[in-house]
Amino acid sequence: MEYVELTVHTTSEASELVADVMWQFTEGGVAVSDAKDVAALIRGETGVYWDYIDDDLKAPRTDVLVKCFLKPETADAAIAQIRTQLAEMKERGGLSFGSLEETRRMIDGDDWIDVWKKHFRPLHIGTKIVVVPAWIDYKKESHEVVVTLDSNMAFGTGEHETTSMCLEALQEAMKEGDTVIDVGCGSGILGIAAAKLGAKQCYLTDIDPVAVESAAHNALRNGVSQKTVVAHSDLLANASVQGDVVLANITAEILVRLAPSIPANLKEGGTLILSGIIADRLPLVIGAYHAQGLKLCRQMNRGEWYALVYER
Repeated sequence: MEYVELTVHTTSEASELVADVMWQFTEGGVAVSDAKDVAALIRGETGVYWDYIDDDLKAPRTDVLVKCFLKPETADAAIAQIRTQLAEMKERGGLSFGSLEETRRMIDGDDWIDVWKKHFRPLHIGTKIVVVPAWIDYKKESHEVVVTLDSNMAFGTGEHETTSMCLEALQEAMKEGDTVIDVGCGSGILGIAAAKLGAKQCYLTDIDPVAVESAAHNALRNGVSQKTVVAHSDLLANASVQGDVVLANITAEILVRLAPSIPANLKEGGTLILSGIIADRLPLVIGAYHAQGLKLCRQMNRGEWYALVYER
């Protein structure tokens, strides 16, 4: 099957937001090519095991390429909506989106999938978690917890700094038998990881129906569907559900908007992990959660992004 490949030129800090917009319009996948990630791989800093790195990927480049793959019959309308949403996000300011230059071409979908899969390998995060693409037969070490994700589902693979910081903080904060809540779950990676780390019950929410479908699919694939509840909503409607750990890896603006509501589902003595925050939005998020009486215990930083760990 043929697809229209849309490529948008952006920055490292905006690449996940661009990908999030694209995921609304594609069933064919989203790919991010970031020169910083390739440089880290070449230096051996990531813990990801690659059989090879194409020479083209080693060429100097300052921008980040975010690609999505669209059905030809709906491509024009989808591209127009993607362009509008990205322009509105850029206009709001606070984050450098780069040029947002677009290119498009026709490709063979089957060929693209085969090539794309060759560039993914198991990703080791923290002391235990290994995120493994579904098509790889990975033999885990005894201490490892493997989270398997499909390639053609919603965003959230662990590669982005915001997700990896959440996974690291989760491994430090969570105890076996805890109840965990993931707000804005995407692919379900955080809630699934919590379930496989020994959580008693995990509640996952997202406003994107593709993400809800993806999280439910990935929970089933990982054998934890009996321990996970996936809801199509901003937050849990039932405030009686109390999380020992609550995670929210979303944009700073949404974190601020949800600040009065999120603590309703956080147990006394529980841990709240927030991520998806850029530097100039950090004071807004800190102020919003300080106003809820939460104690800031840790601030994490990776690249352009920050994560915050609170206790109630």
